[in-house]
Amino acid sequence: EVPELEPILKDTYGVIVYQEQVMAIANKVAGFSLGQADILRRAMGKKKPEEMEKLRAQFLAGAKSNKIPDKKADKLYELIQKFAGYGFNKSHAAAYAVVCYQTGYLKAHYPTEFMAALMTTDMGNADKIVGYFTECRDLNIKVLPPDVNESHKNFTVVDHAIRFGLAAIKNVGEGAVESIIKIRNETGPFASFFEFCRRVDLHKVNKRMLEGLIKTGAFDSTGAKRSQLAAVLDQAVEDGAAAQRERDLGQTNIFGDELNGQGSEEHLAAPPLPNIPEWDQSERLKHERELTGFYISSHPLARYETTIQALATASTIGLPELPDGREVKLCGIITTVKSMLTKKGDRMAYLTLEDLQGVVEIIVFPDLYKQAADLVIPERLVRVTGTVDRGDKGTKIRGSKIEPLAEVQAQTIKRVYIRLMDRPGVAEQLPLLREVFLRHPGGTTVSLTLRMDSTLEAETAPLPHLAVTPSERFVADVEEVLGNGAIFLLS
Repeated sequence: EVPELEPILKDTYGVIVYQEQVMAIANKVAGFSLGQADILRRAMGKKKPEEMEKLRAQFLAGAKSNKIPDKKADKLYELIQKFAGYGFNKSHAAAYAVVCYQTGYLKAHYPTEFMAALMTTDMGNADKIVGYFTECRDLNIKVLPPDVNESHKNFTVVDHAIRFGLAAIKNVGEGAVESIIKIRNETGPFASFFEFCRRVDLHKVNKRMLEGLIKTGAFDSTGAKRSQLAAVLDQAVEDGAAAQRERDLGQTNIFGDELNGQGSEEHLAAPPLPNIPEWDQSERLKHERELTGFYISSHPLARYETTIQALATASTIGLPELPDGREVKLCGIITTVKSMLTKKGDRMAYLTLEDLQGVVEIIVFPDLYKQAADLVIPERLVRVTGTVDRGDKGTKIRGSKIEPLAEVQAQTIKRVYIRLMDRPGVAEQLPLLREVFLRHPGGTTVSLTLRMDSTLEAETAPLPHLAVTPSERFVADVEEVLGNGAIFLLS
């Protein structure tokens, strides 16, 4: 449409690809000097609306003096603006093309290894790791919790899954990790928590580190509950310290065997663990996030994953691409809250909202804070309505409404599916399940699915004369009877 563009865009088949092309277009079509053209490029790269509008007027005026119709010039400027979001200079573009090809090949042919490498590279960036976890789920790659018998310092590939790295746990230093791995390699895997404390150097692996390992599931493979190990932590440390003192003194038993060999103090049977219930899923996930920056074994939003598409209009990963001022609805969990007083003495807050793709900061001004103060607390699952606020420090959301996610979801759920496993004890669970239904009356129908094995399931018609309110409390009550993952909500 603009013949002057042909020599500039000929090599790229009429598509603006390089920054040099933008500068050449501004120079050739609008009469910009090369210095002015570079100012245009920088203004677009930094997305400064006022500067870009000022330059638009200059560009259109220059194009008009070169007898380019206003409509075509305006369309061309829009194309240049769009290009600014992704363009590189020519030398960088060539280098990035090679890197893109290499990484694309690795991800296509070695996806598990590729994702493990990404996680290790961004180990300290919780925002990126959240997105990697979601991508692993999409690729059917399991991310396994840390394990004292399998984990290394970084994220590693184990049996086509990714094993969490011990160095990614807060308070667990590299020296402690290296000590654990060295002892494991030299004397074999750890059979119990007590044995672990007897064998490792407790000067390097201290009580705070042990607590972090317990809370992130690093001892789950020993068969103990996290709650049980937390209850005996002090006892295990004392037991381990005593064993270490005996080794240091070179004591022997009455048969003359050294206590640091096979059959030694460290290999004695572990004391019995207290008979207490495991922490519920919300508490386990809370500990995991506190100590790693993200959720490992599951995600608080997992049960909402199938309905979030209907409840939200955007996700955190797509926010940078949206125009300033666009209204969005986001579903997520509040992970941090920073409240403060305005100059007028009114309370407002900045929230960190995490969804399955990443995180974003939400600005809660005083009027909204007054309306939703009971929701502005960590660990709450909410839907936030607000507008995109694009600034030099990244994209934020100016909140206008905050709602409990469970209540929003309950209004859209058409049916509840509950899965029963064909195993001993299922008959005893049915009366308990009925009690849960009666405690949460409502208008949503319930169907049961009986799973006989991994390939065979039988589904009932909606239960007659029985409907429920699928609230967050209802879901929790069902899972208390049947276990996590037994309930599915269909919009």
